[in-house]
Amino acid sequence: MSGIRLRRNGWVLVADGEKALFLVNADTPDHPALEVFNAFEQPNPRTAAQGTDRPGRLSDGLGNAHRSAVQETDWHRLAKHEFAHEIASLLKQNALADRFEQIVIVAPAVIMGELRKSLSEAVSSRIIAEVAKDLTRHPVPQIEKILFG
Repeated sequence: MSGIRLRRNGWVLVADGEKALFLVNADTPDHPALEVFNAFEQPNPRTAAQGTDRPGRLSDGLGNAHRSAVQETDWHRLAKHEFAHEIASLLKQNALADRFEQIVIVAPAVIMGELRKSLSEAVSSRIIAEVAKDLTRHPVPQIEKILFG
């Protein structure tokens, strides 16, 4: 047993950088029954499909000075971070409207870090557990088993 006790109508957010599932506990903390009430995805193709420019160059000085290549922008990674900020904004709106009292956040470590940076106090104060895993492609019964034992 994981020790997570989510009240009735408590929320679970399962997200990665491209998909977010919002689930609600339709039963008691002793017998959680998660139901998806909202889900959305952001198309996020590989960086190569989003931009094909050559890396830029910087001059280290005047004249025939050394020139250095600049790392290419990782558009895929940036889109994942932006998606995390959008999720945080949506959670803030719902917290301020008192649509949930408790929430469990499940996301890969990188996305969890981005979410933490963006979450408002209204959301942070309602978090009862954080799970650093990618469960977005798992069926709901498996998510329940992983979270609640």
